[in-house]
Amino acid sequence: MSSTDSTAVRRHQFTGPGGIKLSADIAGAAGHATVVLLHGGGQTRHSWGGATRALARAGYRVINLDVRGHGESGWSPEGDYSIHARSQDLLAVLSSIEAPCALVGASMGGTAALYATRIAAHAHLKALILVDIVAKPSPHGVKRIQDFMRRHLDGFATVEEAIAAVAAYNPTRRRDPDPIGMRKNLRAGPNGRLIWHWDPNILSLDAWTETAALMAVLEQTTPPALPTLLVRGLRSDVVADDGIADLREKIPGLEVVNVAGAGHMVAGDKNDAFNAGVLQFLKQHLPP
Repeated sequence: MSSTDSTAVRRHQFTGPGGIKLSADIAGAAGHATVVLLHGGGQTRHSWGGATRALARAGYRVINLDVRGHGESGWSPEGDYSIHARSQDLLAVLSSIEAPCALVGASMGGTAALYATRIAAHAHLKALILVDIVAKPSPHGVKRIQDFMRRHLDGFATVEEAIAAVAAYNPTRRRDPDPIGMRKNLRAGPNGRLIWHWDPNILSLDAWTETAALMAVLEQTTPPALPTLLVRGLRSDVVADDGIADLREKIPGLEVVNVAGAGHMVAGDKNDAFNAGVLQFLKQHLPP
């Protein structure tokens, strides 16, 4: 790939509070309108590969971040993966951006992005996109994710085993015949098996404590004048109609894009439709 290609990715490392190292892929030119991508719990920045390329081709600078405890970012020595800690990491990244920018957060990344917009103002922040997450997610869907993450802590003998496990969780998703993408979400464990590329201490997070923390800050702060989009997978069991109704009350002017055929992992399930919805919103509120 040519170094002048707008989709060329370069590695970068940010430093969060307490010195924690946050790894990222960056594409696009410095000074361009910037989009920060935050993946969901149990994923890595590689979940956004298609979105990163589409955004960079459209003229945006993209910062695709590994959340603390995930991928190649540092693990918290204290095991602190709370919504407050994650939002402080995000604010540290935002402080380095001097161009107009937007946040795109999926699931756990979305709650951190929403929380961050309420605890600190950022002059350059122009838009927020939440990917299949609301302030009050469906308990059934959240529990199913947690059960899946706990079920495979002993790892897998092969990449194909991991692919089969994900297919069992999301049987309607098309299987990718190329195992390279899945391999990026795994690392070699001490017993020779392949384990997920995240700190198991993440599972000590209590989903309902996290929800309560987010709800408290939403209720105690004034909504910023920030255009906000919710991208919902119509097959998702995490976002329900009552959750959307509640979010509309908390975020005046909330826009919603429904992606047919997508579950909770919207970008992975229907990447082209996801990219189209995000780009349409961004070009209105954050022109490249």
